[in-house]
Amino acid sequence: MGAPGPLIDESIEHAHTLPAEFYTEPKFLELIREQVFARSWQLATDTDRLKVPGQVLPCTLMEGFLDEPLLFTRDAEDRVHCLSNVCTHRGNLLVEGEGHAQALRCRYHGRRFGLDGCFQSAPGFEQARNFPSEADNLACVPFGQWDKFLFVSINPRVGLDQAIGPLRERLDWLPLREFVLDPALSRDYLVNANWALYCDNYLEGFHIPYVHPDLASRLDTRAYRTELFSYANVQIGIAAGSDLCFELPPSSPDFGQAVAGYYFWLFPNTMFNFYPWGLSVNIVTPLAPARTRVSFLSYVWDRSKLGRGAGAALDRVEREDEEIVEKVQKGIRSRFYERGRYSPQWEAGVHQFHRLLTRFLSEAGRESGNQDPSGSSSR
Repeated sequence: MGAPGPLIDESIEHAHTLPAEFYTEPKFLELIREQVFARSWQLATDTDRLKVPGQVLPCTLMEGFLDEPLLFTRDAEDRVHCLSNVCTHRGNLLVEGEGHAQALRCRYHGRRFGLDGCFQSAPGFEQARNFPSEADNLACVPFGQWDKFLFVSINPRVGLDQAIGPLRERLDWLPLREFVLDPALSRDYLVNANWALYCDNYLEGFHIPYVHPDLASRLDTRAYRTELFSYANVQIGIAAGSDLCFELPPSSPDFGQAVAGYYFWLFPNTMFNFYPWGLSVNIVTPLAPARTRVSFLSYVWDRSKLGRGAGAALDRVEREDEEIVEKVQKGIRSRFYERGRYSPQWEAGVHQFHRLLTRFLSEAGRESGNQDPSGSSSR
């Protein structure tokens, strides 16, 4: 199975959007699981939960979609590892809770591993031949770090630096280690719409004056802009009047501008929204063709600025976004809608997103020897 319909024209002035079936048909959700999400970088946790040697932290990567059991450890040499949390004997989940350990021991049959994932011992295997082998070690999972944030990819298409480099460079002046997760300000939202529709909506400021009147009053929408990178983009919101904005250092390329918010998007599904008070991370997880979980993780830096500026009413903005994308999900099922066009002024981020999606899927089809059913033509 190849890309969903014709590839997206590289010229936004001529391009048509993804076809409606991409947002409604289960086959596309199955396709992107391995070809897009398993090959991209996903935020897994932060180092606040792995501060000292001996700590172990199990987690499930994209629960409800990828569902990959993982395990972070910090060994006696103070090195962090990301491992498969599945015992190499019979597939039991190895570590069930966050805590401290000197070694990893499976409670099913007693197989033992070091905190680096290396096999140590296995009762009852004394007569086994050609044992142990490399296959008896826990699988090491590709991971990387941006300051305190730990990212994982099952089968990365590009390196983490290539994916998030523009974020790191743009915001290297922020003391991210001082950002602290606040569970009271974090929550999950369930949206009755396709995951990609939710991302489409995020990736353009076009709808802000129409859908978010309160947010629009805090931003100079005429100065709102989008900058594109290889696997990411940023939308920059400029404060209206004297509303709250960042105190940018001279080293920032935006020095002298009243930036109220940086809205960074990492392909395909992760948003890093920076405000003067801190950071709101949004992780978009597909659950079904018309069902999506959006996890809001709030990292507070300056609590005195909470409730002010463009990042003041995130719950309200989220509910407004939910309502509009849920209506779009119903609308695109119409017999009279197939696909739309892009606004060259406002929807460069959406166009980039769609091109990356179809590129990943087309390349996967070529690697497997399958032909794109649409051929190589563009529309």
